[in-house]
Amino acid sequence: MADDYLVRIGRLIRDARQHRGWTQTQLAEALGTSQSAVNRIERGNQNISLEMIARIGEALDSEIVSLGYAGPMHLRVVGGRRLSGSIDVKTSKNACVALLCATLLNAGRTTLRRVARIEEVYRILEVLGSIGVRTRWINDGNDLEVIPPAELDLDSMDTEAARRTRSVIMFLGPLLHRMDHFKLPYAGGCDLGTRTVTPHMTALRHFGLEITATDGTYIAEVDRTVAPKRAIVLTERGDTVTENALLAAARHDGVTVIRNASSNYMVQDLCFFLEELGVRVDGIGTTTLTVHGAAHIERDVDFAPSEDPVEAMSLLAAAVVTESELTIRRVPVEFLEIELAVLEEMGLDHERSPEYAADNGRTRLIDLTVRPSKLQAPIDKIHPMPFPGLNIDNVPFFAAIAASAQGQTLIHDWVYDNRAIYLTDLNRLGAQVKLLDPHRVLVDGPTRWRSAEMMCPPALRPAVVVLLAMMAAEGTSVLRNVYVINRGYEDLAERLNSIGAQIEIFRDI
Repeated sequence: MADDYLVRIGRLIRDARQHRGWTQTQLAEALGTSQSAVNRIERGNQNISLEMIARIGEALDSEIVSLGYAGPMHLRVVGGRRLSGSIDVKTSKNACVALLCATLLNAGRTTLRRVARIEEVYRILEVLGSIGVRTRWINDGNDLEVIPPAELDLDSMDTEAARRTRSVIMFLGPLLHRMDHFKLPYAGGCDLGTRTVTPHMTALRHFGLEITATDGTYIAEVDRTVAPKRAIVLTERGDTVTENALLAAARHDGVTVIRNASSNYMVQDLCFFLEELGVRVDGIGTTTLTVHGAAHIERDVDFAPSEDPVEAMSLLAAAVVTESELTIRRVPVEFLEIELAVLEEMGLDHERSPEYAADNGRTRLIDLTVRPSKLQAPIDKIHPMPFPGLNIDNVPFFAAIAASAQGQTLIHDWVYDNRAIYLTDLNRLGAQVKLLDPHRVLVDGPTRWRSAEMMCPPALRPAVVVLLAMMAAEGTSVLRNVYVINRGYEDLAERLNSIGAQIEIFRDI
């Protein structure tokens, strides 16, 4: 952009802000940036993207500023480029949303370090803000401060934001201790087929919660006379189910035993956070958790969630499919050990640094260097299992990796009703992916990737897999409407560009 154009845009933004009655600091907080950055934008001394102009327009409710917004975001990918250098893994998306829900347990101030700046987090923040929780980005937008009100205003909940994320279901555990009657919208998120909430209801019934579903809303009633009399056995070893049970147990004034619990990375981070709140949790990392709850929690806490193993797997897969040498730093290795063992058997050439501790002081990290490798299809099928098995969310990445390997790979994604179907989108890019049933695909490799223009799959991980394949394909590809990717990854296109990719963000104008 020319300097005079930046000055004109800056004046429009300043006028719209002043018309709204906001200070530069208030606008900065709404955007998750600093006051000095807003000042530079308004003086025309800051390059500003079309996306940022659109975000400012939405924040200020100003048509003048939002003229640049023209519908969904798309990606234009120039493929066939090698990646190089190093890249850090961001903090866990799934841990961050669980921790944001967990802040409802605490009457004190919560500071979360290096929170993932993603759409899923923004939706939860919108919901929290609408019910009276004060949140603000601090330390140049790196960290998040959360201060709850004395009383929540659930009648004012932003239901549109709530319906765009399935994470809002984790409000049930904290809220059942705060009020006897409340409502929550049906949960949304990825289109992954029927994902029953029955295991949540079964677990939380031990704390007196009864749910009636009507007209797109969960109506909750809490019987204060009911408390766990024996161990809670989860009917599904799910991550959010376990987290909901933990959140309920944390404010139960007694000891709660949770069996068949998930011990996955986001559950462990939630347990570490609960310990900071003064809630003792025995058995972290196992399938039996014993929670020593507290009826009232009021502490000022500072917590740093660990890095995201699924993002680490995404970056690993990017290196594999583009035949690149890449160093991925801050990899939570204990949640990728099975994946790395499978890839070793397939012939992956890689090197690991000595282990070191994450900022939470508990999770083990490594730096992982991946080199171009001649991969062979695995002998056994690829299928997920609860931790410490192969992570459910990492299964789709093996479709792109298998397509780059010699031979035939069977992938069995038994958890989700239709996620495997979206992996057949890789065929548009030259892969040979045969759908056997809604849960199983057969992948033949190696693949000569080719460019294509296509809509983004409506599920997060398959969408990223398609993007990675486009990066491997010679020529220019277009991936349309990538909101689902922004739900789970922070600035993914820009970060991939920093290591050699060529991805342009654009909108139809």
